[in-house]
Amino acid sequence: MANIQTVVVVGIGQMGTSHALAYHHNPGYKIISLVNRSPIKKLPDELKDYPVLTSFNEALALKPNVVSINTHTATHADFAITAMKAGAHVFLEKPLAATVEEATRVVQIAQETKRKLVVGYILRHHPSWVQFIHQARQLGPPFVMRMNLNQRSSGDEWAIHKRLLQDAKNPLIDCGVHYVDVMLQISDSKPVQVRGMGLRLSDELPADGQVNYGHLQIIFEDGSVGWYEAGWGPMMSETAYFVKDVIGPRGSVSIAMDGKGDSANVDNHTKLSKLRLNSVIDGRPQEEMLSMEDDFTHNDLCAREQQYLLDAITEDKDLFAHMEAAVRSLRIVFAADLSMRENRAIDLVE
Repeated sequence: MANIQTVVVVGIGQMGTSHALAYHHNPGYKIISLVNRSPIKKLPDELKDYPVLTSFNEALALKPNVVSINTHTATHADFAITAMKAGAHVFLEKPLAATVEEATRVVQIAQETKRKLVVGYILRHHPSWVQFIHQARQLGPPFVMRMNLNQRSSGDEWAIHKRLLQDAKNPLIDCGVHYVDVMLQISDSKPVQVRGMGLRLSDELPADGQVNYGHLQIIFEDGSVGWYEAGWGPMMSETAYFVKDVIGPRGSVSIAMDGKGDSANVDNHTKLSKLRLNSVIDGRPQEEMLSMEDDFTHNDLCAREQQYLLDAITEDKDLFAHMEAAVRSLRIVFAADLSMRENRAIDLVE
């Protein structure tokens, strides 16, 4: 294949490994190095023959066409800006940056350097989630949007969550961007106010502002409302850990999960078995179940993300709306965190 994109994958944890597999299996890419500052604990067999570096700068000296950044949030902005200034396109795992100001700067550099920047909003690449959003939009406005993702994590999964909280301080910031982004796609109205709350539910977390439970509420200009809840740790309940539900004057739509429990399983976070659709016809509810046959695994969706990046590069697609959406959802989750810490509602100014 002509115009094969050489790529270095930086950060070989859970997400970095999944993205590396996506590049490995896509003939439009060629991995020239994996990058991890500490020894990699475990690699799939498909990735074991690739060279491994410990230095980001060493990897950049290889002059890759693409740099895939899957490191902790605090490094995102610096790595992305450095890579784009060196001439590389960038895939950047969410959240986009550790602050809104840094996120805005990353987008600015992408525009100035004319490099493609794709942020890891995996749900945008899931056809069933696209259908969920489409069905929801038929129901209003206004909308009531109810979403959560609580994870009973222990062992290695809890260790990952505790490490993430060292940067993000609040699970809303790490995973909330996905579901706030879904709300913004459903509602065409401007978000005007955010409220947030949170709690530290474990003595294993330092008393430095880290919370492992968070809840946010968004009020929109047209009266629509949305909430999102996220909790991490061994104490979390497996009851109603996964709620994706939208209500409007013309009915409701929700994701109906098969099975119960196992909230720590990453494949369950994107899985869509059926949509429960309630339409109001002549004042009476009419319910139907829509089967979602394209039930992709987590790795399948990572492969779709990397194909999206490849298409953007080879077809020179304008990604401004994609980048702005990433900044917008990040601004809202940071506002929710500020609301929690200052015990007040935050008015949004865009």
